[in-house]
Amino acid sequence: MRDGDIESRRLVTDRAVVDAIVSNTPRSVLDVGCGEGWLARALSARGISVIGVDVVPALIEQAQKAGGGEFRVAAYEELSARKLHVLVDLVVCNFSLIGNESVDDLFVAVKSLLHPGGMLVVQTLHPLIACGDQPYVDGWRPGSWAGFSGDFVRPAPWYFRTLESCVRLFTANGWHLEEIREPMHPNTGKPASILFIAHML
Repeated sequence: MRDGDIESRRLVTDRAVVDAIVSNTPRSVLDVGCGEGWLARALSARGISVIGVDVVPALIEQAQKAGGGEFRVAAYEELSARKLHVLVDLVVCNFSLIGNESVDDLFVAVKSLLHPGGMLVVQTLHPLIACGDQPYVDGWRPGSWAGFSGDFVRPAPWYFRTLESCVRLFTANGWHLEEIREPMHPNTGKPASILFIAHML
């Protein structure tokens, strides 16, 4: 991420998630699945206080060295078990939701980390594009590091959701969807991702 190796992120999706967050004027943000902290640095440069969490200690170590926020090692399960004691204005999950039940649990748990009226911003693969040639039904899919360097091996499987299921993930877990954005790739003319902006009911 730091070197801009992924074209769609460099051209479209990085700016899309920053714009989605900034447009809601939060003072504080929790970045779930922050990786090496690029988003925290982008938001910090705009005067936003950021806490980043990731399950991979090596990524958190890189984030801490680069600065731009407060970074902690934490898994979804720890957030779901209310073991992270913070309060922020907005929670963002940027290409970091890969599971099934764990994601449902997370959508409930993050409400306890938000100030009243808090927001949830999620950017993920667009279902119509991510589906490829496979049936358009929910289910586990093999992972891929397409677009990454050769340093990445053994990609983890991820849980595919249709657009209907994505929307239901919010509404069934106590969120009001305010906006859905489809950032377009300038070269392909197709959605590079899908962005959901929601607030607590």
